[in-house]
Amino acid sequence: MSHSALYKDTDLVLSIESVTKSFDGFKAINDLNFYLGEGELRTIIGPNGAGKSTFMDLITGRTRPDSGTLTYHQSDGHDLDLTKLREYQINRLGISRKFQTPSIYQHHTVYENIVLSLSHDRSVLKSLFYKESVEDKEAIEEVLETVRLQDMRNDPAGLLSHGQKQWLEIGMLLAQKPRILLVDEPAAGMSDEETERTGELLLSLEGKHSIMVVEHDMEFIRQIARKVTVLHQGHVLKEGKFLEVANDPTVKEVYLGRQKHD
Repeated sequence: MSHSALYKDTDLVLSIESVTKSFDGFKAINDLNFYLGEGELRTIIGPNGAGKSTFMDLITGRTRPDSGTLTYHQSDGHDLDLTKLREYQINRLGISRKFQTPSIYQHHTVYENIVLSLSHDRSVLKSLFYKESVEDKEAIEEVLETVRLQDMRNDPAGLLSHGQKQWLEIGMLLAQKPRILLVDEPAAGMSDEETERTGELLLSLEGKHSIMVVEHDMEFIRQIARKVTVLHQGHVLKEGKFLEVANDPTVKEVYLGRQKHD
């Protein structure tokens, strides 16, 4: 049964239907159906090898499906087939991805990192000598406040803690005004306090952006979970609220039980 019926057409930002992707005969993604709503915060869990990274690669154009459709529903009502677009074109549509390891400009200040990320078509050199407009300054201040790094604006990014670097990179993506934000294991390597603050940050973005969070840390998932999608062998095994998913016998068997033995 199609889950798209759960949404009004205007509420969908992404529809993935009957998608399959194989590598050397191994089906990393197997007849996958997935729907993401406008402004929705979705968490994706699943054991290693479930297809989570390939799933994100397909959405961002790093790899292409063997079959199936990935449809991006634009805010103007027009639909786009993501499989026909290159990676940079998908990024320009407002689909941004944050990888597990933070990618920041270590030798530049926190403020400069945000300036370099503003959604302008400029080189790094031009960006650094660019005089921000009033609108730019307001946007930068809003981002710094959102990621709670306003007091560290003049600090070199390389001196930030691991958690702060993660928040800065999320801020750099926010400066690009993404419509869809894909976040890969944001809590990895964080202290408990940093993990909690990261959860608060992602929750604060709900409704402003459509967010997909891939994560292993179940306590973190519990903190931010609205709707959880469980991937297993490249297919959606279960979708629902956190407790519904966490208490499902099949999910326990393939994922939660396995976690206890890792």
